[in-house]
Parts: sequence; structure tokens; C-alpha cells
Amino acid sequence: MTIDSHQHFWKYEPIKHDWIDDDMAIIRRDFMPSDLKEVYAKNGVDGCVAVQADQTLAETDFLLDLASKNDFIKGVVGWTDLRGNDIETVLEKYTSFERLKGFRHVVQGEPDHNFLLRPNFLRGIKALEKHQFTYDILVFPHQLGAVLEFVKRFPNQKFVIDHIAKPYIKDGFFYGWATLMKEIAKCENVYCKVSGMITEADYKLWTEAQIQPYLNLVFNAFGTKRIMFGSDWPVCLVAGKYAQVKAIITAFITNLSENEKEAVMGKNAIQFYNLQQTN
Repeated sequence: MTIDSHQHFWKYEPIKHDWIDDDMAIIRRDFMPSDLKEVYAKNGVDGCVAVQADQTLAETDFLLDLASKNDFIKGVVGWTDLRGNDIETVLEKYTSFERLKGFRHVVQGEPDHNFLLRPNFLRGIKALEKHQFTYDILVFPHQLGAVLEFVKRFPNQKFVIDHIAKPYIKDGFFYGWATLMKEIAKCENVYCKVSGMITEADYKLWTEAQIQPYLNLVFNAFGTKRIMFGSDWPVCLVAGKYAQVKAIITAFITNLSENEKEAVMGKNAIQFYNLQQTN
């Protein structure tokens, strides 16, 4: 079973989605399950994990509603304010939603480089662990030092790094990102999504050759048991087609065993997020 571990839905609103700048104008429209279902039919994808794109509880509820109406949405990564004093109450409420698998905060947008390490946020992560929710780590490379300390504090919490931590592929910067990713990968509770790479390169001029060193690094560091394919649809459309995004990974893993290929393309996501495998 092929699982896309990372994609988004939204009803486009200019103010809410102000992060979609002029260079990304192609995705200034609604993207809903009916759109993605067609894409998956063309590209041989069986299901997905829908990830929050807005930091509200309404976003979490929106995704859960879509998942309840579309069986191919196998799981949801929502948002809640993990710093809130009511975090235990909120998580208790959401434990009744079978398709809610975990949470994410857009840490890449926080001006505090050590946001992840602040006591109120750490308290929220401790609550996630108690309720067995996963946590998606969305950061830029300059925040990886905090990520390393963060994941070491919670050896029993399931973490996954989104978009291989968004390395500066366009600029060709590599070694600082690589050093920290190798250290983080030593924590066996941390997984990595090979997603969101073409949008960290030049939208119009990226090549697979530019991306290969970054893939080499994460595959060597995390191994095929802790890497999962993700498309970052529809954000990926600003730099290429869905088929191109998938082909980067399928080409890269072509010489792996069948078991390893199946792990990267679906089984790891199923295991990490505890997804139902029926279509």
C-alpha cells in the first residue's frame, strides 16, 4: 500500500493563507479531497495523512470532518496550542477521534530559535506522550540545534521531521544541516519525511542531482525503517507535478529490496501513525 504521509487541504482565504506569496500564486485556490483523489488515481497512491496548514482548532476539526467523509484520508495531524493550560482537557476530547493521529506546530515561523525548549511547550509534548499522539517537527535548519535537545528529552515520544528539515537546497548549503540531522537520527524514536524538497530548491531550475546529496544523507542516517514518502501536495505544485515528486523517491530507492521500498512508500507511515490499512 502506497501512503502519502504529508499533504494539505484548504479553502483558500487570502488573509488566512498569507504565507502563499506571489511566487506561489498557482496554489491560491481551494484544494479539497475531490482534487487529490484524482491525483492519487493517476499516480497509484492508496491513502494519505492530512496535515494542518492553519494554527486553529477549527483547522483540526475541518480535517477530521474531511477524513470522516473520505476513506483514503487515513490519518490527520492537527493543531492545538500545546502551550495552553487546558492541554490535557483538549487532548482528552480528541482521543475519541480515531483518525486523529498527532499534532504539529509551525515552529519554522517562530522567531524564538529555542521555541521547542520552552517549559510550556515541553509540558504540552509530555501530554502528547501520555495520550500516545505523534508530533510532526516543522523547522528550518537553524532550529535543528533545539530539535536535537528537544527529542532527547522525550525518548518515548514518536517524532517525525517534516520535509527533511527544509535544507537550503537552492543555495547549496549542506554541512551544518547534515551534521545535526545525523545526530538527531541517532534517536530511534525520530522518523523523517522525504517531502517538500523541490520547493526548497529553485522552483523553476531544480534538478534531481541537486536533491540527491540530501536524500543520501537522510537515508544513511535514518535508514529505510524510519523514512516515509510524502508529497507536500498542493504546495509542491509551485515547483512541479505530483508525478515528479513521487518519481524522485521511487527512482532513488530503485535498487533497494522490495521490503525496503514498501517500507518507505507506505509501511513506515502506517506503523508510525497507526493507520488503518483498508481502502
